[in-house]
Amino acid sequence: MSFESQISNYYEKLVVDDLSKRPELDSIDESELIDIACVALNQLPARYYRYSVDMAFYLAAQETQAMEDEVSKAVTYALSFVQSNKKTQ
Repeated sequence: MSFESQISNYYEKLVVDDLSKRPELDSIDESELIDIACVALNQLPARYYRYSVDMAFYLAAQETQAMEDEVSKAVTYALSFVQSNKKTQ
């Protein structure tokens, strides 16, 4: 197992979870979803972990909620940004 496969950014999981809960994104293609995820992640700090169990045990409920709120705002911004910058074909 390589080094980079043993670390993850917790915000990536939160962004993917947020995107999957938005019904307005059901008709958007995968390429655009990836663009939205990238823009959202660029609005957020990195929060790296090695084992997912570490995040479950060491995050307080308030901190988890604050992170989810940050993600929601970042995804909303990213959605607007990507859609407003679409190239017409």
